[in-house]
Amino acid sequence: MTAPQQPPAQAAQPGFRAWMGSMWLYTLLRFGLFGALWGVLYLLGLPVFEAALVGLVLSVPLSFVLLSRPRARFANQIEQRLNARRVESTDLASQLDPDADDGDVDAQRATEAAKVALAAQRRRKQR
Repeated sequence: MTAPQQPPAQAAQPGFRAWMGSMWLYTLLRFGLFGALWGVLYLLGLPVFEAALVGLVLSVPLSFVLLSRPRARFANQIEQRLNARRVESTDLASQLDPDADDGDVDAQRATEAAKVALAAQRRRKQR
């Protein structure tokens, strides 16, 4: 007796609202960091334009350090969405042409790599 065939595993994909929310959060935090630096420099006596330039120059490296978590969350969500789309497209291609020869080894490797990456992301989330 053979086991029933299971449908292909659906890749976990963050919702549109979560993805856009993390993008806007990161964007607003970047603007907030710049605005705070600009305000502090202006209050210290720098002219408006110079305070804006110095604030811009200082906000770039500071955002790498201070905003690493929101940036990593946003990047992780982008990676999850890309991997889910890869898995969905290869599953759809196999459903549309089940008798296709196995000459498309690169697509199969990409699908397997995407599935492994999704499994690793799920394990990281569970920790």
